Amino acid sequence: MADPKPNDNPPPAAHSDRASDHLANERTFLAWVRTGIAVVVFGFAIGRFAIAIREFLQIQGHATKPAGLTVWFGTIAIIGGVLLTLVGLLRYHRARAQLESGHFEPAGFVIDLVGILVALFGLVLAAYLVFIALRL
Repeated sequence: MADPKPNDNPPPAAHSDRASDHLANERTFLAWVRTGIAVVVFGFAIGRFAIAIREFLQIQGHATKPAGLTVWFGTIAIIGGVLLTLVGLLRYHRARAQLESGHFEPAGFVIDLVGILVALFGLVLAAYLVFIALRL
């Protein structure tokens, strides 16, 4: 009786795990994209709100003031959302390559950096909001 021919294909469970890992990586990337889009829209809303208030005051006959830092905060948020999406894309490709090679490493620094930057941006916006409220 001849030896059975070696099977080059991994067992079905290995295919299932690998597909699951890649699908999870894609879902994570889509979460990065959704978050990036939300930050871009938030930034646009911040900037547009400042411009709308200025136009509204002008229509009422009040002296127009420059939009101040609000437009800059909106611009920073838009740029941040775009960068967040690009970081997500980079992370997706790295995770994909690591999954293909069978050696996966967690994100670590990227997650810490995004968390710290978002927290700092939130604190700066809160401080600006208090500053504006005290000036009125």
